[in-house]
Amino acid sequence: MGAADAESRPMTHENTFPAIDVDSATPLLGGLSPAHFMRRHWHKKPLLIRQAFPGVKPPLSRAALFALAGSQDVESRLIEQQALRRGAQWSLRHGPFARRALPPLERRGWTLLVQGLDLHVQAAHEMLERFAFVPRARLDDLMISYASDGGGVGPHFDSYDVFLIQVHGRRRWRVGRLRDPQLRDDVPLKILSNFVAEQEWVLEPGDMLYLPPRWAHDGIAEGECMTCSAGFRAAGRRELARDLLQRLLDVDEDEEVGADRLYGDPGQTAVSHPGAIPPALSDFAEASLHHWLRQAASSPQVQVALGEALTEPKPGVWFDGEAGAMDAGVALDRRTRMMYDERHVYINGESWRAAGADARLLRQLADRRMLGVQALRGASPAARGLLEDWLDHGWLRPVAG
Repeated sequence: MGAADAESRPMTHENTFPAIDVDSATPLLGGLSPAHFMRRHWHKKPLLIRQAFPGVKPPLSRAALFALAGSQDVESRLIEQQALRRGAQWSLRHGPFARRALPPLERRGWTLLVQGLDLHVQAAHEMLERFAFVPRARLDDLMISYASDGGGVGPHFDSYDVFLIQVHGRRRWRVGRLRDPQLRDDVPLKILSNFVAEQEWVLEPGDMLYLPPRWAHDGIAEGECMTCSAGFRAAGRRELARDLLQRLLDVDEDEEVGADRLYGDPGQTAVSHPGAIPPALSDFAEASLHHWLRQAASSPQVQVALGEALTEPKPGVWFDGEAGAMDAGVALDRRTRMMYDERHVYINGESWRAAGADARLLRQLADRRMLGVQALRGASPAARGLLEDWLDHGWLRPVAG
């Protein structure tokens, strides 16, 4: 993947993720346990954690970030702010960006945003995995923001939870409740025109700020800085329903030919207005829709469609298989999405029935993103064959011995 591979490194036992103890206090959450944090703060109120990531380093260097922003495989944006007498003027451009297209470092008030850093940089993937005490069905991506002095994206709000991690330099954050959101209509960004700050902090490297959905915030760089944002998926009802219905329709098309009921009109009379839609056909269409929706809602395929939808790779993601044995274990490729329910396992938009010991093995892989040698020894021939297929697809990587 060109520049995106610059920060890759081999899978090792240290690169994989142990089981999460949700009841133990952790510095990541300011001494709270994940269970306590979810009860007290998740979707409820902000939390500032000093030194959540002690000794943190940016997931990649400034030069590597600028190179990544020049890749066709990466979603990037450049936001520039120019101070005027009557307020700030904003501009927005979408990448990819050649290095010469980025402003000089000494220019104030510009920000480079790179989305989905976890897909391209292993260190970013590992940073995002620190938040796996939230179901992975909700984890979205890790975005990085590089800003020159005074840079930011203006006061705004997100419709999802976010953890803002300072990884280089300093950024001043102002936050406030969102009561009556009003957006400026003179800028190409969703900037609030009526932002009122209630709290204010300066974050140093290693500090982190959690914000629930719809909390207004404004972050301004004090000198050059980098901030990582761990964001979460929040699908709307319409979007999710549309995706599930399309998948169920695709399944329905695979049913036996001739099983579908065709419209018939043995009582149709001759007409003098042939352009008019027959009322009987309108009734048939409405009845067909209600019948199909009832059938779809009660079908076990709904759960399968949901699992496949939630694990669908992001647009632009593709996999390369690699030669390698499972002698030292396997780990999921960082771009792989894998989940499960009571009857199925899902990986990269596909599903398999699983039960018994094989189901426990594959669920362990989904939870911990790796299987060691001992776990692999207990795999049945069928499960081992499935893992070998996933290795050939590039969905799994061999762990370095």
